[in-house]
Amino acid sequence: MAVDNDRVEGSATNLGGKVKEGAGRLTGDEKLKNEGIADQVKGKVQNAVGSVKDALKGK
Repeated sequence: MAVDNDRVEGSATNLGGKVKEGAGRLTGDEKLKNEGIADQVKGKVQNAVGSVKDALKGK
């Protein structure tokens, strides 16, 4: 049973955002931190879209 690519990409974007946010916090780089937070939101939305697609496919 394959999951939708949006779920995989969304999870990866979310994880990358967490890393960016952490790096921004560690270095005091507000721009990097905020980019990380934005990436996390984007990843969560993309993951949700993939979940809906999977549900429509009956997975």
